[in-house]
Amino acid sequence: MSLVVNDIIPSFTLPDASGEEWAFPTDASHLVILYFYPKDNSSGCITEAKDFSKLLPEFTRLDAQVFGISPDSPVSHQKFIEKQELSITLLSDPEKIVINAFGVWVTKKMYGREYMGVLRSTFVMDAAGKILAVWDKVKVKGHASEVLHKIHEFV
Repeated sequence: MSLVVNDIIPSFTLPDASGEEWAFPTDASHLVILYFYPKDNSSGCITEAKDFSKLLPEFTRLDAQVFGISPDSPVSHQKFIEKQELSITLLSDPEKIVINAFGVWVTKKMYGREYMGVLRSTFVMDAAGKILAVWDKVKVKGHASEVLHKIHEFV
């Protein structure tokens, strides 16, 4: 089951593409956006990461940090960042501990085949880890703008 608005996120630490550890909840920023995505360098994930990167100055102006989380390794993230010229921070969760804690490791279906994968989802939380907004089953087109619009309600 996915976390919902008003839940408090579990504490966790994940490495970014350079191996730096990030701990959550954090008071490093007023608001934190965690978006979960299936795979580095897949078409929808490229679009989503580029859209969040393009809007990063606006998120930063509103004192909001953006983090993408997938099961990919830090090395994969670094290649993804370099190839796509991304400016957002990508966190690696190969053991799917955080992905499971947020309830976004789910059974998916494609062409009649069932498999486990990351449900494209986004969570906005305050510095204490209280969830303020949730999007599940995200449609990539326009999503980063929609999140930015929602952030304005919290500042």
